[in-house]
Formats: sequence, structure tokens, C-alpha cells
Amino acid sequence: MKYAILLGDGMADRPLAELGGKTPLEAARTPNMDRIAGTGLIGLVDTIPEGLKPGSDVANLSVLGYDPRRVYSGRGPLEAANMGVRLESGDVAFRCNLVTLGGDRLDVMDSYSAGHIGTDEAAQIIADLQRSLGSREFQFHPGISYRHLLVWKGGKSSLVTTPPHDITGQSTMSCLPKGEGEQAILHLMRDAAPILKDHPVNRQRIADGKKPANAIWPWGQGLAPRLVPLTETYGIRGGMISAVDLLNGMGVYAGLKVIRVEGATGFTDTNYIGKAQKAIESLEEMDFVFVHVEAPDEMGHAGDINGKIKAIEDFDEKVVGTVLKGLEGLRPYRVMVLSDHPTPIVLRTHSAEPSPFAVLSSESGENSGRGTVYSEAEGSRSGLLLSPGHHLMERFILGRLHA
Repeated sequence: MKYAILLGDGMADRPLAELGGKTPLEAARTPNMDRIAGTGLIGLVDTIPEGLKPGSDVANLSVLGYDPRRVYSGRGPLEAANMGVRLESGDVAFRCNLVTLGGDRLDVMDSYSAGHIGTDEAAQIIADLQRSLGSREFQFHPGISYRHLLVWKGGKSSLVTTPPHDITGQSTMSCLPKGEGEQAILHLMRDAAPILKDHPVNRQRIADGKKPANAIWPWGQGLAPRLVPLTETYGIRGGMISAVDLLNGMGVYAGLKVIRVEGATGFTDTNYIGKAQKAIESLEEMDFVFVHVEAPDEMGHAGDINGKIKAIEDFDEKVVGTVLKGLEGLRPYRVMVLSDHPTPIVLRTHSAEPSPFAVLSSESGENSGRGTVYSEAEGSRSGLLLSPGHHLMERFILGRLHA
């Protein structure tokens, strides 16, 4: 049996007046996801346990079959795994965004992504921050676009930090790091500001009418987690395809091979077809592949209705459609499409309500064939709710979704 999971990050949403009461998923043309839902089965999955903040870290741990209440320690150490940064006992890894602060006092979160700064530009900035501020205690590591890593050797992990995408357009003053060790992090943020202000990359970005990366924003910190590889749990070989360090880092801990795709950007200009083609190539040798596409989530954070609809349609046509066609030569198979969590346009950040999933099997006896479409409402009407969501993986692998 071949297993494919195709995940549109933040794809789920809420009804919008601008769309006549439809969600972006309902407004989008998605014949391939509709085929999976209509021929196979559809339901809802609750990926965010009560008491945990909704985010791609918690949600995708659930999708991969891990109980976040037991294994989640923070986003940073998961991203560190993909970047090849080994954490010693007591090391604390932070996601470190390059952001744009605005307002007269530079205390408003203008852009959590520094205007989606390019990876090459960001690498120059991170290298200079490491050169100027790096030490035996603090180390900066470059990632992709605005997403980077800060390691605090022997640091404090109990700080309260805020994801920058949660406070777009808001004052940052009440959202700065708080708790044991806050002064060390605040001092680092202050010391970075003059370096960033005068950095050649930022001067050029301003001249080009782009947002400068004028601040760092550490968050999502934690110690290295302990996860049993799902490859051991189910006796399978598999791969992870994503442009995002977080998902690839989860893949490392889950025992999956991280599969790189040229042109995968983590944004709407990503190489959708390349990801899908690489998934099919990988399944010729492996049993399992997980394809993650970040674009719908980015459009949700941007509050861009048309952009989110376009990202969903691109995901359906170029990823889901390509994989469905390729799987016909790799029978037997099961394929699942889902959103890890909603990223509602009205919120411009994540929310915790259950998201729709749909599964199609080449074994007709496993399918319901109710003739429905893939949407939040149809998932709800199905009456199938998997909660807690970390049971979804086991039931998908074992073919027990009707149970």
C-alpha cells in the first residue's frame, strides 16, 4: 500500500460576506479534492488540543500521529532539526523572524515576514547578526525567507513569547518576551536594531520600495523533544516534502527523509508541480509521502481573499491533481487531503476549530462514495469528527476511518 498526505496549510476558513457566505475553500474551484471527498470519505479532524495555542507546530504534530500534549516543547527545536543544528541538553531553540516594525516609535508589527524577504537577502542579514552578536551563548542560524533560528546555549525555555503573525498591525509593547531570562532576549533584540537599520540589504530594500527587516522577533522556543519515529511505529519508509523548516524538522524526528524540491519557496510562487512530481517519484521507492504547501496559510495571514482562493486552486490543480494521476500507476494506495488548522481571513491568524479532511482509497470497499464536495460544511455534515486529532494517522494507515 502507498500512502500520500497532501496538506494545504491554513486552507480552512470561515464564511465571508464578501463571498456570499462561502468560505474561500467553498468559493475555489477544487475538482480534485472534490473527487476525493465525493468518491472516498470526508470528515473533520480536531488537531489543536484544548489549552494549546493553534498553530502549524501543534496541528502538524497531531496530523503526524503525535499527541502534542505529551511531546510538544516548542517550534524552535523542530526547525533546528531540519537545519542540522544539534541541540545539547539545556539548549533552547527559538524561531527568529526577521520582521518590519512601523509607527513613530517602531513599536507596531507592520510585517511578520519583513515583506516576505528573499532567502538570499535574509542570509546576508543573519550572517552579519551572527558576526556582530553571536557568542558562545547565542547563535544565529539562517533559514528560508523570514524564518530563522536563534539558539540560546543553556538558556531559559519558560519565557512567554508571542508569534508575530498574531499581532499584525498591533502594538508590540505588551507582546515582548516575558519571564525568566527576558532581559537577555530583550537586550539581544535591542542590539540587533542598529545593525539592521544600517544594513546594506535594508537600504536597498527601502530604495526599491520594499519593507526593511528592521527587527528580530524570537518566539516559539523550546528544548529538543523526544518522538518515536512513525517509520518505526508502522514499519514504513517515507518522505517529507515542504519548503518550511518546521515541517521538515518534524519529518526528521518522525524518521522521514526530507526531500528537497527546487523552487519550493513556502509562498504563493512555490513549485507546486515540482512538489507533486517529486512525491510520485518518491513513492516508487517509499511507502509514504507527506506533501505540505504553505501558500494558503500565508494568504490567510495577509487577509487576501482572492490570493487564498488562488492558492487553494493551485494546490488542487497542481499538487492534488498531479498526485492523483500518478497514484494510478502505484496501486494500491490511500491519499488524504486536509488543512492542518483554519487561518481565517477575518482573524489573519490561526484558529482552533476542527478542519476538513478527505480520504480516497484505490480499494473501493474503503470508500463511502456519498458524492459530496470538499469543504468545511460538508466535513461537519458528515458526522465524522476525529478528536483528538492525533488518532487520524493510525486510522489512515490501518484503513479504519469508518470505525
